[in-house]
Amino acid sequence: MAQVLVLVDHVDGAVRKTTSELLTLAARLGEPAAVFVGNGYENAAGALAEFGATAVYTVDAAVNDYLVLAKAEALAAVVEAAGGASALAAVLIPSSAEGKEVAARLALKLDSGLITDAIDVRAGEGGGVATTQAAFAGGFAVDATVTKGLPVVTVKPNAVEPQAVGAGAGGSVPEATAVAVELSDLAKAVKVVERKAKAKSGRPDLTEAAIVVSGGRGTNGDFSKVEAFADSLGAAVGASRAAVDSGWYPHSNQVGQTGKQVSPQLYVACGISGAIQHRAGMQTSKTIVAINKDPEAPIFELADFGVVGDLFAVLPQATDEVTKRKG
Repeated sequence: MAQVLVLVDHVDGAVRKTTSELLTLAARLGEPAAVFVGNGYENAAGALAEFGATAVYTVDAAVNDYLVLAKAEALAAVVEAAGGASALAAVLIPSSAEGKEVAARLALKLDSGLITDAIDVRAGEGGGVATTQAAFAGGFAVDATVTKGLPVVTVKPNAVEPQAVGAGAGGSVPEATAVAVELSDLAKAVKVVERKAKAKSGRPDLTEAAIVVSGGRGTNGDFSKVEAFADSLGAAVGASRAAVDSGWYPHSNQVGQTGKQVSPQLYVACGISGAIQHRAGMQTSKTIVAINKDPEAPIFELADFGVVGDLFAVLPQATDEVTKRKG
């Protein structure tokens, strides 16, 4: 079977859940092969093997000293080292802001088709790679296939439940193949001189969280009840554009077309009207619960469950009940 390259999303070898999801999807198409850029591979090897990586290509950490073009050139070098585009089945990349830019630049380099924000990836009926994307606020599902070159696909987090295959830290791990990359002058035109870790809130990352609780204009700037409910569920906290533009919550927590796109198992919208801009960022959530005083709010059209009520009355009761059931 042809290999499927998966770009590993990690921090110093600590592999993120998005990578295990991509390896699970890659197994539907061929032999999963991880592409590890940076330091810490020895820490990641067990996790990659556990979720099905049968081969690993490592790239020198110096690539991370530069911006996304360097990572695209590194992936292109791995494609060549793996036998060229014709020898591979696909390249899967996390659908983050950086991931989509890397994927676009790689597709240009390979003269290949590109699909972004896929929520499902599978083998096509006539061969090749088939994907599903959500469009128009979740009102339509779009099936697409790449018809030219090596398929390059970015996949949204939580698109699939990761499936471990049994190997791992205590079992066999694939032998890593080091790939030398000679970056172009253009790729080295800007160099990263410093990185600082974002202060941790204790909550999961917004784009990877299984549960997201978001607040909007209905909070009137008071997110305390939203945060308390989120913490009772172990959830991430999001915000609508209206809340962010009003200065009530950081832009890094914005969910929507111009913010982050999330696809959790459960999304709770609190005091959010459900404008198309916001819906574009959370439409692929598996279950959507809406809390709003306005029974005519558009968010109820999208919600699986709706509560017509004041979030300041509803959320404390929900928080108390969750806490009680957790014992």
